[in-house]
Amino acid sequence: MDQLNYHHLRYFYAIAREGNLTRAAEKLRVSQSALSSQLRKLEESLGEALFERENKRLVLTEAGKIALDYAETIFKAGRELQATLEQGTRRKLQVLRIGAVATLSRNFQLAFVEPLIDQPGVEIVIRSGTLGELLKGLQHHTLDVVLANQEVPRDAEHAWHSHLLDEQGVSLVARPDVAGAAFEFPAGLNGVPVVLPTLESQIRQSFELLLAREGVHPQVVAEVDDMAMLRLMARESRAHCLVPRVVVQDELEAGLLVERHRFSEVREGFYAITTERRFPNELVRILIQSMLDERR
Repeated sequence: MDQLNYHHLRYFYAIAREGNLTRAAEKLRVSQSALSSQLRKLEESLGEALFERENKRLVLTEAGKIALDYAETIFKAGRELQATLEQGTRRKLQVLRIGAVATLSRNFQLAFVEPLIDQPGVEIVIRSGTLGELLKGLQHHTLDVVLANQEVPRDAEHAWHSHLLDEQGVSLVARPDVAGAAFEFPAGLNGVPVVLPTLESQIRQSFELLLAREGVHPQVVAEVDDMAMLRLMARESRAHCLVPRVVVQDELEAGLLVERHRFSEVREGFYAITTERRFPNELVRILIQSMLDERR
């Protein structure tokens, strides 16, 4: 194997991050043909193909994923070296890149990162998106961990690890002026206007099974896939809302909402999804352990 050329590695790193030769060439301000030539030289020196084409897209091979992992470590160390020398004795900066499913409770996200908030030398980056998008980021090592409200099963291609951090009860809540008289489930829900999570939600699926079993038919006036919006709907509408208690805990404590019924058989799980990595981010382990310790 030839001596590694770090300029070639830098070009490879840009292509892997952009997922496209044209965009990478534009970012690096070189021609696409020159970039392609440099990539080919790197592959020849390593003796491995780093990309394969899928539907006109460049996808990392297994060797490419390993190379990207090393490249990220090398260039991150370089950035840390610059930061350390530029700012004297300042502690080494640790960056934690978190992906959070867009519909996930903000209160849960805050509870997860709380041990590191205001921690010297730590930068937290949180990106939201669909579960599929975030898992791609985790697979390509642009994210260190994904927070989700569902387990992700392992398969032949992906060694996902789903860490159950917490489970929260799900409640039916309403404004005090809407709540009125005493409420009894299931009979009290017949014909009552309700705002529910969308059918893709595990909460909604469990709730629908419960309704079918009890023969109850509420009036569904809205379906919402975002927990922040569900929280606003609970506060502003005259409907009862099905929501994980953690989402509206501040409103319940302040008396802005009242809990009409708590469902023992309908619960939401909160997961940290990780994947096997040669160089795992130690901050992920710290936060997962902190949440697990809280449950004990």
